[in-house]
Amino acid sequence: MPSLLDRFRSTGADLPFGDPLPAHGVASEGYFWRFSQPGTGRSLTVFVGVNRGADGPWSTVSFAAHPNGFVRTAAVPEGVADPHRLGAEAGKVLRADVDGVQVDLGPDAQLDVRITDRIEWPRRAFGGASFFQSIPGVAHRWHPWLFGGKVEGTAVVGGETWDLTGAEVYAEKRWGSGAFPEKWWCGQAQGFDDGTCVSFAGGAFTSGRMRIETTLVVIRLPNGAVLRFGGPRTSHVRAHVDEEKFSLHGRSPMSGIEIEGSSPLDAAFVLPAPSLDDEKNAPAAIVHLGARMHVTLRRRAEISWSGESTIAALEYGGFERAREEHERRASTDPAAAPPVA
Repeated sequence: MPSLLDRFRSTGADLPFGDPLPAHGVASEGYFWRFSQPGTGRSLTVFVGVNRGADGPWSTVSFAAHPNGFVRTAAVPEGVADPHRLGAEAGKVLRADVDGVQVDLGPDAQLDVRITDRIEWPRRAFGGASFFQSIPGVAHRWHPWLFGGKVEGTAVVGGETWDLTGAEVYAEKRWGSGAFPEKWWCGQAQGFDDGTCVSFAGGAFTSGRMRIETTLVVIRLPNGAVLRFGGPRTSHVRAHVDEEKFSLHGRSPMSGIEIEGSSPLDAAFVLPAPSLDDEKNAPAAIVHLGARMHVTLRRRAEISWSGESTIAALEYGGFERAREEHERRASTDPAAAPPVA
């Protein structure tokens, strides 16, 4: 019989000082990794969502790379999300845990990397989602858990083999009921001169007559400090975003952060997310992997840190807008709109 803690976590929530990384038993458990090589301008991202269907678990997998524009996605009729630690499997296609990621989506889409000396989220009462972490029933949650580490391994990306040894690495977990917001936005950047890592996530939610927008920002600085901005009534972040430009401005009682990101629409991927009602993948997000991002951190009015990355990731999500963009590309150049499953 499930314990009280198991029943509480099945709502998607975690107690203060709880560990968000093990699977909660919700409709979809998402795991995301990104590998960046500032010296080569390369960026590779892998996502797996382990979904609960009427006939059993299934998985959404995506594999995309910049600058060669390679993308491969799959709907896998198997999936396992580890309830004891961070870990996911999608049949023979993907296996991942804190120590590494292996992907086999065919001879031209493979990844085998090991991650050691991990720089993880510091132990705190709450994760990246702030106090939302402990509120049952929130539709979607986000936790950036890995800000760096020692990477060893390779990837096969189209007709190229990439040596990812020494790449910068970032990872996050996303999970929830599967009821996606009407639109959402995410971003992440490394490739700064000093090892700084920046990530953010936000969305627009409608409940009855009420519409709420919220954005959360996390930055890990070279001295090891991890700062978080965002959340109603705590440190509000204003976000103005579209498919090509992201502008975020946030403040806490002592600090402020400004993020400006941009990339042309034609350089973006259209990537899938699980449509849980249909139990299949659907176009869901317009994703840039080689965006430019400028970040400024202030201590009171003075600039305490600033930097720019030219291999940032920006994601503008929404099923309706992503479907429109996928259909537009397919109507003009079918090769520019690969299948999402």
